[in-house]
Amino acid sequence: MNFWSACFYRLCRYALIGPALHLIGRPKISGREHIPRRGPVIIAANHLAVLDSFYLTLAARRQITFLAKGEYFDKAGIAGGFQRSFFSAMGQIPVDRRGGSHASPALAAATRIIEQGGAWGIHPEGTRSPDGRLYRGKTGAVRVALETGVPIVPVAITGTRPDRSISWWRRQVTVEILEPLDMESFLDAGSQGVRAATDTLMLAIAVRTGQEYVDTYARARENPTGPQCSASGIGGGRQD
Repeated sequence: MNFWSACFYRLCRYALIGPALHLIGRPKISGREHIPRRGPVIIAANHLAVLDSFYLTLAARRQITFLAKGEYFDKAGIAGGFQRSFFSAMGQIPVDRRGGSHASPALAAATRIIEQGGAWGIHPEGTRSPDGRLYRGKTGAVRVALETGVPIVPVAITGTRPDRSISWWRRQVTVEILEPLDMESFLDAGSQGVRAATDTLMLAIAVRTGQEYVDTYARARENPTGPQCSASGIGGGRQD
């Protein structure tokens, strides 16, 4: 994290975005002790709404780097330039996130974040849940955790999904940071271990959020009204 990125992050957290998040979501945060204040860590959360990554960073008390889809950095014009500057200043890294053979650059970028002692944030579902249920996780987070030996911390988020039946001032966002996933039993199990560890990660989150678990991948929205969050899952191919 360079000097300007750190300054912009603090400006957003304490002056521009953080206070607004507290106002609209009145977040209830628990388990902060499970995320180290320094050193490499992978933080994996469910994905209900665009604001999930913002509340995740707010809860972590440190800057989290997400892998932003490359389209965020390619748009032309003034709006595109502002968007590109915003994501760059926040420490986001553009990658091709289509999965399969395209996942390698994303995995390499995530590994660099870890090697530099950073916190990598990811939503293993790969896209926002289309119906509020929890979908099958992609294996990228677990693969990086197993290859680097860093802890992977599950996070259960509720209350961010838009619900017109509840007035905005009555809503409350809950961010529950769980204990790091025990990876020891999966170390020597190859691709089956990667899949099993990813399923264990998602089920741990499902237990805390109360979401129904769906053992299929979520499909990205067609013609979405808003941008997909930059913290999507990565990983594909036969291991998924």
